[in-house]
Amino acid sequence: MKWLKRKNNEQPQLSIEQQRAEKLTEMGAQLWASRQERGLSLEEMVGLTRIPRRLLQAIEEGNLDDLPEPIYIQGLIRQFADALGFKGGEFASQFPVSFQTANTPPATPNQSISMGLLRPVHLYLLYIFLIICSVSSLSHVLNNAAFSANGSDPKQNNQENLAKTSPTQSQKSTTLPVSDRLIVNKDSQSVQIGVTLKASSWIRVVADGKTEFEGVLPEGAHRVWKAQEQLTVRTNNAGGVLMSVNQQAAKQMGEFGKEEEIKIAAAKPQS
Repeated sequence: MKWLKRKNNEQPQLSIEQQRAEKLTEMGAQLWASRQERGLSLEEMVGLTRIPRRLLQAIEEGNLDDLPEPIYIQGLIRQFADALGFKGGEFASQFPVSFQTANTPPATPNQSISMGLLRPVHLYLLYIFLIICSVSSLSHVLNNAAFSANGSDPKQNNQENLAKTSPTQSQKSTTLPVSDRLIVNKDSQSVQIGVTLKASSWIRVVADGKTEFEGVLPEGAHRVWKAQEQLTVRTNNAGGVLMSVNQQAAKQMGEFGKEEEIKIAAAKPQS
């Protein structure tokens, strides 16, 4: 009778699929809240993470059926979290990729070591680590090969890129950038722009003749400015800046490493 009573009091153990579904719902809600707080749309997250929109939406909604294998889901969550400023690896490790049992009987030290070495979760983590190392090494080799083909030194190019991040005083005082475009927004008598940084870039924003911002914004930053007549946006890395006008679809200002200045003028009131 005592054995039956204890058995009836035991709570049913969740299956691995239920554990994954519950954890994905919880983590998806956290990612959604962080994205909303930063004012980023799913389309902008696609540009930052290179993950298809349907997969990002499935993660936020906790829809396990629309996602690939658990090990790949964990990788997608890590990229999503990294783009929002989380510690992606630590955050994604909360998603279970193997079954976790409760109330495991105690084991001797030797048994604990052997079982720990053979647990699938450890093998998965080792697999992920090896993939990351392999991709990083391959990328480094390809970059060096590309630089060698162009007859340039990778270290020298890195120094040049760092120098471009913060323009000198002479660059800031230049009257005309490499490219200068004027856009007249005929649909509104005021103008609003939003910028999202795909890569760290120097930016200067002038609203109705007044400098509203000048400095370096980090990767992932999102800012909004408004003006009654005209907004001017200038950057030293046009490919690293996504810009939307009056909440329209965001577009790159230009090519990576190129200086660009865009002026957006509001429609003049008809007399």
